[in-house]
Amino acid sequence: MSLTGTPFLCTLVALCVAALVLPLALWSRIRGPRALRAAARALMLLFAQGTAVALVFTLVNNANNLYDNWADLLGTGDHVQQAADLGADGTGGIALQRLPRVRQTFEPAGGPGMGGVRVTQLRGRVSGVNAEVYVWLPPQYGEPAYRHHTFPVVELLPGYPGSAKAWFGSLHAHEQLEPLMRSGQVAPFILVAPRTTLLAGVDTGCADIPGTVDADTWLSVDVPKMVTDNFRARSAPRGWAVAGYSAGAHCAARLAVAHPDRYRAAVSLSGYNDPNGERDSLTAQSPALRAANNPCLILRRSPVPPRIALYLSGQPHDGYEAAVALEQTAKAPTTVHVVYLPKSAGGHNMALWRPQVVPVFRWLTQEMGLRPVTAGRAAPPRSPSTGGATPAELASGTASRADAVRRR
Repeated sequence: MSLTGTPFLCTLVALCVAALVLPLALWSRIRGPRALRAAARALMLLFAQGTAVALVFTLVNNANNLYDNWADLLGTGDHVQQAADLGADGTGGIALQRLPRVRQTFEPAGGPGMGGVRVTQLRGRVSGVNAEVYVWLPPQYGEPAYRHHTFPVVELLPGYPGSAKAWFGSLHAHEQLEPLMRSGQVAPFILVAPRTTLLAGVDTGCADIPGTVDADTWLSVDVPKMVTDNFRARSAPRGWAVAGYSAGAHCAARLAVAHPDRYRAAVSLSGYNDPNGERDSLTAQSPALRAANNPCLILRRSPVPPRIALYLSGQPHDGYEAAVALEQTAKAPTTVHVVYLPKSAGGHNMALWRPQVVPVFRWLTQEMGLRPVTAGRAAPPRSPSTGGATPAELASGTASRADAVRRR
């Protein structure tokens, strides 16, 4: 029975009802020695408490997409088949353009809020990771007017623990963005959510650690190749961005800073720079790994500032200070947009990140030089006199730089 399935939830509800009825019906009817009666009543109370805790946990898990299945919950899942030393660039010297095309079969994804989302099981040829990847296509993708159009891509990363479904099932990213893409207020992005929990009971930090896991290569090499081989996706880095929240926010910033040849922009919601922000992260286990995977230090050590744009949001003591540190470290052409969120906005949870989805994708539309297009008709030509902005961009305000001013 699936951990996140309706049958399991209904079973827990039925057990909770039974756990309430049993004491009411049997409490005074139990016969036998006093010790036996006490033991029976104690078992009924424990049964009621256990079922209640299990139901609350399941509801919280389903609402936040923390654990996808029993293997994730019990710490028995392992999606790493091999973890070779692939070098600094994560390719192991492999000429990626010479690799055969990746052909995948996609099926409708199951679960609440997953309408229109597809899923496939991908065996990463370079990373050695075997895991699921979820894909959502924008409304324009299947229209005849756009049959020769290539679309920008955003990789979506969850926190830890976290399911790859979370951006769809909990943040409702596609449901929020689809009407804006149809009306031309946001550019039509392909949304890609790969699994990031690859080893039992630990956060990979989205890093390559020889002999343990090649998570960076999985996210920045294998998954993008699969997407470009199976969909009309724009090439990297011009058409690619990465976004995440919590531990996924740390990953997003680190991937973009480390690989400006693969990503043009990154979004970090309540992220951190020092991998020690997630104590279960493999990259927090030694000073060397912490330094090698700190996006602020990577940016500081870079001989040439990368041509990337970063969107960083956070609250005091929950992402904001890390965002300011990156902003202070960055030099042109790196750009950093910091959004201050007051404590009154909520805590470190989905309720804080869900309202940020639309502003984030408006920012991505602008920073990646994209034009919003209206579903049902071909995209309007760009106007040189407006710096490449389309009438839809000007009307929606996405061509304005005012939105990029940091809010304090």
